[in-house]
Amino acid sequence: MDPTLSAAVIAGKLASGAIRRLGRGGGTTLPGRISASIDGRALEKLSRSLELGSIVVAGTNGKTTTATLLRTILEASGARVVGNRAGANLVSGLTAAIVADSRLGGGARAQVAVFEVDEASLPAVVAATSPRVAVVTNLFRDQLDRYGELESSAAAISAGLAALPQAAQAVLCADDPAVAYLGRDLRAKVRFFGIDDEAVGQDGLPHAADSKFCPICGQPFDFSRVYVGHLGHYRCPTGDFDRPSRDLSADRVDFSGLVSQRLSVSGMGLAGEQVEVPLSGLYNTYNVLAATAAALSAGVPMPTIRAALAGFRPAFGRLERVDVDGRILHLMLAKNPAGFNEVLRASRTLGGGRRFLVAVNDRIADGRDISWIWDVDFELLNDADRVVLAGDRALDMRIRLKYAGLPTERVEVASGSAAAVDAALRLAADGDEVFVLPTYTAMLELRSEMARRGYLRQFWEG
Repeated sequence: MDPTLSAAVIAGKLASGAIRRLGRGGGTTLPGRISASIDGRALEKLSRSLELGSIVVAGTNGKTTTATLLRTILEASGARVVGNRAGANLVSGLTAAIVADSRLGGGARAQVAVFEVDEASLPAVVAATSPRVAVVTNLFRDQLDRYGELESSAAAISAGLAALPQAAQAVLCADDPAVAYLGRDLRAKVRFFGIDDEAVGQDGLPHAADSKFCPICGQPFDFSRVYVGHLGHYRCPTGDFDRPSRDLSADRVDFSGLVSQRLSVSGMGLAGEQVEVPLSGLYNTYNVLAATAAALSAGVPMPTIRAALAGFRPAFGRLERVDVDGRILHLMLAKNPAGFNEVLRASRTLGGGRRFLVAVNDRIADGRDISWIWDVDFELLNDADRVVLAGDRALDMRIRLKYAGLPTERVEVASGSAAAVDAALRLAADGDEVFVLPTYTAMLELRSEMARRGYLRQFWEG
């Protein structure tokens, strides 16, 4: 037995229990910091005791949903899975999660870990966990005050991928030029995924596209099809860098409103495999492909994957449905231009949304700089029946919607989470739907208010 590790685990568990008793949630980071202060190698040692190793998920958007999909699949395969389910994705959050699931003597109870990882933390996490599979979903402009330009996030992820063991596999999005470029010259085996169904794409890049230029020669890419932000079919006009061949692709994508989607998936031993999952939107198509490719890379058979996807339950705040006396609230986290544009697009075109609650905060976890709201296509709300604005920057959003052309009489500003939930419910009669589009901390506040009223459970309660 390692006495130092054992002391770190015991201290972390005691801290987590105390936090829960105080009603402060699941103790997502502080227990990890306490454990690491006692044994700086706690995450490394506990990860080493996992029978089936670790899988890490990085990228700007989709980490939580992709990691949750993967945990669902692995649990369906019979494995005991540990992960940072509450979304605390720094090293302290990962340490807290694995400590909470470990034996007092210092061994992991789980067989496999699935961790979503902050982009900047990936090198440290790879060094500590030596993952067998690493997934990168996409790279979008996000929290400029913290990450800087997109190149900073790409450099951190590149360093993490370069440190992967030779026996590991890197699962990368072929449709994102910035991510696909990271697959060059890796010692780990690279698996690319992407969408090949041109019918669900669009012509031309949106205003909020980020990766537009060839990373080798600097020429603008030619995009023949675009799906989400700058994700799509691209080629360098001089031939220096083109979209790579896909190991796993969606040949056909069919949506059933905001309820579900059916995919025809090919590659990695599959040919037109039919998959249905209760998640809608093209951004979730990418999440499903990423999780499926990672699960196949980890040796999970396709029948198990297909069954797990069919019974999937969305992660908190990510297309989460809340029923309140016949009225339906759809919680759709949106934290940067590309993500906001996609949830707007999905709620309008797939959900037929007419009533909205938009809540924008500017706290550390959201990013202090909210100038990005001017890159979001809020003009999509021009014909909405009613829009409630909430959060720390509700007045900024009111100005943004004015310039988007939304008549002021259709806009209401609510002060505080309780008033925002009340206002959202007033928008809806029996059977009506309201689309709730919050940034991260605003989403946590709105969910806490709904949980206080008994509409749903807190995320740490499962």
